[in-house]
Amino acid sequence: MGSNGGTGPTVATVTNSAKGYLVRRSTRLCLAVLLTALTLLAAGCGGGSADGPVKLTFWTWAPNMDKVVAVWNEKHPDIQVTVNKQDGGDPAVTKLLTAVKAGKGAPDIMQAEYQKIPTLVSAGALADISKDVPTSATGQFGTAELRAVDLGSKALYAVPQDTGPLAFFYRADVFQRLGIAVPTTWQQYAAAARQIHQADPTMYLGTFSANDAGWFAGLAQQAGASWWATKGQTWSVDIDSAATRKVADFWGGLVQEGVIDNKPMYTPAWNAALNDGKQVGWVSAVWAPGVLEGNAAKTKGLWQMAPLPQWGSTFTDGAWGGSATGVTTQSQHPEQAAQFATWLNTDPAALKALVSDAGIYPAAKSAQLTTPPAFFSNQSDFYEVAAKGRDAISPFTYGPNVNAAYNAYNDAFGQAADAKTQSAFGQALTQMQSTTLSNLKSSGFTTSQ
Repeated sequence: MGSNGGTGPTVATVTNSAKGYLVRRSTRLCLAVLLTALTLLAAGCGGGSADGPVKLTFWTWAPNMDKVVAVWNEKHPDIQVTVNKQDGGDPAVTKLLTAVKAGKGAPDIMQAEYQKIPTLVSAGALADISKDVPTSATGQFGTAELRAVDLGSKALYAVPQDTGPLAFFYRADVFQRLGIAVPTTWQQYAAAARQIHQADPTMYLGTFSANDAGWFAGLAQQAGASWWATKGQTWSVDIDSAATRKVADFWGGLVQEGVIDNKPMYTPAWNAALNDGKQVGWVSAVWAPGVLEGNAAKTKGLWQMAPLPQWGSTFTDGAWGGSATGVTTQSQHPEQAAQFATWLNTDPAALKALVSDAGIYPAAKSAQLTTPPAFFSNQSDFYEVAAKGRDAISPFTYGPNVNAAYNAYNDAFGQAADAKTQSAFGQALTQMQSTTLSNLKSSGFTTSQ
């Protein structure tokens, strides 16, 4: 038979047909494998995975944070966050550093006080999340809050959460009875302190607390001080500056006159004095109403909050307290963790929950607060005054040895408060500077001094 004759296909025709079938089958298999691979890759890069949602752990001490996180979990089924309640302050920092050093046990997300962030960064515990946090989010915060979380660099080690602008809290009934105007300058504050103490020698407008370094740091911050500075890997200490000395001399002078008290805050005696009307003023932060309600319940409705007295014509403020939300270097899902940290501190629903459930005063300027705290229900502009302070907080850089500086404050200014002389306050500042710088060097940090 010829190659083109007969009743069946030729050998050549059978071979080409088989090849076409094999090629088509091979192509389909390759496409199937490729699609499967792309699906798995997409699952791995997205919020969830083939094994379920990304699971993140959040260490925080804020009350009722689980209620706030529940809002996130409901809206983000592919990224689920579990709250692990911790003690605040040093215990939480120590626990995290121990976990990081051991290489296990650290959370994905960590609430950290602003003053602790340099310590955590220097220990390699917090990740730089600058690429995962959009500028639309960081734009919601002031210069002071951003300085606290970027340490003056191009990195971003946390998203600001809350802040504690300083203000002046005073017994409005006492001021009205004595005919004293609410002070707007520190000179007027000193004059009011003298007038109140002269009217009743058992009554004080405030106290100098040698146990609260954060309070003193906030006052120095308002005056323009910044106790640490960093340039690359080199640190410097500037605690004994002209700005801080102005603050130390002012309070030392009032203590020497005897027109304010010199006992620490948060003692039974101080608590009783608030309740009994012997302490009729308090330079504190926006969270003060909770303290006053707990310690001086019967004085509800008698207090008012005013902006912090000023040194000059440009309104400035300092902060006492505040924290941020960071992502640890041990997180296996830093992008998703940063996404949560951003949402927590900038999303309108999250900010509302932070205020109502966690009792936090958000750092984000977009937060809308109108109803005053219950203890200050008689002051409708409470949060307007607070916002004025928040928006005027001066930038301040903390260092990696804040604990050493604060301990030095307690020791040096404790002695100065007992001595009750203005010169002793100046000597305490010099001692605090020296101790802090020596500790920084002995801890292995490079300094320019």
